[in-house]
Amino acid sequence: MKNSSYLIILIVIAVMTGCEQQKKIVPGKYPVAQKSDQTDDYFGTAVSDPYRWLEDDNSDETAAWVKAENEVTFGYLEQIPFRAKVKERLEQIWDYPKFSAPFREGEYYYFFKNDGMQNQYVLYQQKGLDGEPVLFLDPNTFSEDGTISLSGLEFSKDAKYAAYSISKSGSDWNEIFVLDVATKTKLEDHLEWIKFSGLAWKNDGFYYSSYGKPGEGDALKGKNEYHKVYYHKIGTPQSEDVLFYKNDEYPLRNYSAGTTEDESLLIMSESESTSGNSLYIKKLDDKSSQLIQITEGFDNEYNIIDNSGDILLIMTNQDAPKWKLVRVDLSQPEKENWKVVIPEKEEVLQSVSVVGGKLLATYMKDAVSVAFIYDYEGNNPGDLSLPGIGTLAGISGKKEDNIAFYTFTSFTFPSTIYKYDVAKNTSEIFIQPDIDFDMNAYETKQVFYTSKDGTKVPMFLVYKKGMTMNGKNPTYLYGYGGFNISMTPGFSITRLVLLENGFVYAMACLRGGGEYGEDWHEAGTKLKKQNVFDDFIAAAEYLITENYTSPEKLAIAGGSNGGLLVGACMIQRPDLFKVALPAVGVMDMLRYHKFTIGWAWASDYGTSEDDAEMFNYLYGYSPLHTLKAGVEYPATLVTTADHDDRVVPAHSFKFAATLQEKHKGENPVLIRIDVKAGHGGGKPTAKVIEEYTDEWSFIMVNLGVKPIYQ
Repeated sequence: MKNSSYLIILIVIAVMTGCEQQKKIVPGKYPVAQKSDQTDDYFGTAVSDPYRWLEDDNSDETAAWVKAENEVTFGYLEQIPFRAKVKERLEQIWDYPKFSAPFREGEYYYFFKNDGMQNQYVLYQQKGLDGEPVLFLDPNTFSEDGTISLSGLEFSKDAKYAAYSISKSGSDWNEIFVLDVATKTKLEDHLEWIKFSGLAWKNDGFYYSSYGKPGEGDALKGKNEYHKVYYHKIGTPQSEDVLFYKNDEYPLRNYSAGTTEDESLLIMSESESTSGNSLYIKKLDDKSSQLIQITEGFDNEYNIIDNSGDILLIMTNQDAPKWKLVRVDLSQPEKENWKVVIPEKEEVLQSVSVVGGKLLATYMKDAVSVAFIYDYEGNNPGDLSLPGIGTLAGISGKKEDNIAFYTFTSFTFPSTIYKYDVAKNTSEIFIQPDIDFDMNAYETKQVFYTSKDGTKVPMFLVYKKGMTMNGKNPTYLYGYGGFNISMTPGFSITRLVLLENGFVYAMACLRGGGEYGEDWHEAGTKLKKQNVFDDFIAAAEYLITENYTSPEKLAIAGGSNGGLLVGACMIQRPDLFKVALPAVGVMDMLRYHKFTIGWAWASDYGTSEDDAEMFNYLYGYSPLHTLKAGVEYPATLVTTADHDDRVVPAHSFKFAATLQEKHKGENPVLIRIDVKAGHGGGKPTAKVIEEYTDEWSFIMVNLGVKPIYQ
């Protein structure tokens, strides 16, 4: 009898356990969002906007809605049985020392380091490469919770001062402080309401850009207008800063100032969007010198690389969609007098660094880094040999130094710092991270698939070696497709959690990006934006056709412009994806330009006010406006943050409210609204881990994945 009773108990426990594992997690009742009768007229078309009130981030009604939505979302997430284990694994794998490449300022080298779980990276100083590192600036002391981050740093040319900017809760608004390098003490200088600004030193002061203090209640959503350039002298209050440049005729233009290494020239860049700029030059040592314009219009881009007196090296895509390097003599600045130093190549030129009397040029071929070495006349003495297929992430070094440093990374190759001897053209590992993870167990490959119009699009795939392609593998498809931003191989700690749980990671290099130069970018802009969505949908279809996965095992994700991508694709093809994660997305394509810096995106998107054709095109794919009632959409976790003043959270608020109103079916459609966080930059480690814990848990539970550490 005892044995029989014991057996019955075991059977009951087994049955109960099985039921628990099969228990479906459902969200609580979605908050009912009040609807207004707000309607706008666009070229004779009436467009309703019933959730317009959610654009007011200061109202009690919006705050109540946010609170109610988060209660439902976190109530759902807390039911996921393995959520705590996912977080534990993320914390475990995250905890290793991380370094930046060192850079020299005066007699000291500086580098950033995170011991493992610190919220923010710490800046260290050491004398020479063999000196003992000492703490120079610790952003973790800026706030107890790590939500104040270092957003900019620039040493004076004589290395006497270091000006640095901070961001609070991820906002684009910055404050500037100044350190005395010798004593490491903070001076009394304190500048506020700085935005989209560099720090350009001249003598004992610096140039910076600002819109000025915003109106009451407009700090996080008000339209940014009338960007100005000021000069601040060390030891004086901000109220005494000298206005260097303003343009009252064009409120929707941005201005940034830079100075050459010898401080002889000021270079001012003028832009009205995220691509294209005009250049202005002023000779700082000549009091009679005027600010002169050397390029006009915004059809092309011009980046100053170096100068020798009045001779400039400029990297540009003028008449060169894949970029070139030219030499410009300021005594004859007309374009017909420019001399080509490095002509346009088949590969896309990404950057040029001047180190040790050489020009180190980084290129991209099929979204993979290659590098060449030139002399000042553009002769090519050799290649910079890279460790493999991946991304060369910046070269640091002074033009008079023979030693430079660069970082190389790939999907299963953690960011490794190399010391480069320019004269010998040799590299050696300087710092290599030690991560407790078997990178050799995974493989990376690049495929080329065909989009709707026949265009070949590259995509990277990463997965466990020996994986069976049976159409049942959980897959995470990521994309961006905009603003000339290229998707290249890079390492992610968080992604390892997906890989070790049997996921295929797929990253598509969509049109709208810069992977093949300006032509590739333009092919995904304005009236061609649908190409981007078609490319992403074709990537999903390729993964399914080639038996990597199936619609029931496929999750899609993207942030910012990538959030728009996910929103549009989940609406156009809801049958193709099981899970969608649109993060900080641009969801209202009719009103995006009315908030903060949104107007600058018009070069990629166009605006609803341009003309009837542009309005109709935007209206035809805008995620907010194309949601349909009675459709079963993928399981969706929208993510945004209360201090996002880049893509204001109203985009996600209105989209989530509309999605919950119109969605039919059992898939959860939720919104996670972070607090004291912004568009993503400067987010503390603790918050990053919390966010990925929730995203990965949401994906796994909705794809039916049981984590190996459950």
